[in-house]
Amino acid sequence: MTARRSWRERLEFIDRRWLFLILAFAIVLPLVVDLPLPLYVSPMVQDLYDAIEDLPDGSTVLISADYDPSGKPELEPFHLALIHQLAEKKVKMVMYSLWPAATPITEAVLAEAGLTTDYGYRKDVDYVLLGYKEGQQIAMRSIQKSLKGTFPVDRDGTPSNEIPLLQHYDTYTDFAMLINVSAGSPGVKEYVQNVQSITGVPMVAACTAVSGPDYVPYYKAGQLLGLAAGMKGAAEYEKLVGRPGLAMAGMSAQSASHILLIAFIVFGNVMYFLARRSGGAR
Repeated sequence: MTARRSWRERLEFIDRRWLFLILAFAIVLPLVVDLPLPLYVSPMVQDLYDAIEDLPDGSTVLISADYDPSGKPELEPFHLALIHQLAEKKVKMVMYSLWPAATPITEAVLAEAGLTTDYGYRKDVDYVLLGYKEGQQIAMRSIQKSLKGTFPVDRDGTPSNEIPLLQHYDTYTDFAMLINVSAGSPGVKEYVQNVQSITGVPMVAACTAVSGPDYVPYYKAGQLLGLAAGMKGAAEYEKLVGRPGLAMAGMSAQSASHILLIAFIVFGNVMYFLARRSGGAR
């Protein structure tokens, strides 16, 4: 008859599928249940939030959304929280994209934020969606000459010269702020080099985590008033705006999984040394 194994032996040879199941549970739980895990807000994100919060109510900003579906997990949560913060301050928005896939994403973000239904924004009066423009850096420089010349019509085909909101806004310096939500090139780097450094327009940005370190020097030099990098930056921004969303949930899931993996490693080492101590190590 086989001798009954001790509790230590049972734990030492536990089926790894149980560990995978526990890890999956730790990842999924924060996505469906709000877990109040601590979240430190970095100075860059705090400054970004403050710069927008300091805008006079009713001012007008220019937003360039430059990302595609691959960048949505990191950037769309920020984009959504941004619309909420601006709308709560009644800031008017002129939006466009230098990435072809970004305009449909922007439309979805505006709908999810309830810009027209919840905040009462009126198309062409309180916000304008100009759509996509090819040309990358050439398009950036063209906007400084004339926004309406660069975008003769908006997303729906309305002539720009007939849009009420654009009657007094035609170059970067006409706007209170330039906001870039970018997953790569053209994006933050090109806007700083071709627009901000030349015009001096106040600028903030959100980018993917992998690009963040490249743009920190722009923040430290004062060319970016604030910067949110990756899902972590988006989560911090959601916290400041008071709109917990997918970024905060994603960071909670990531934190929970990391804590659990560390616990597994510690547990494995403890079991190993216990086995050695009892002479059962192999």
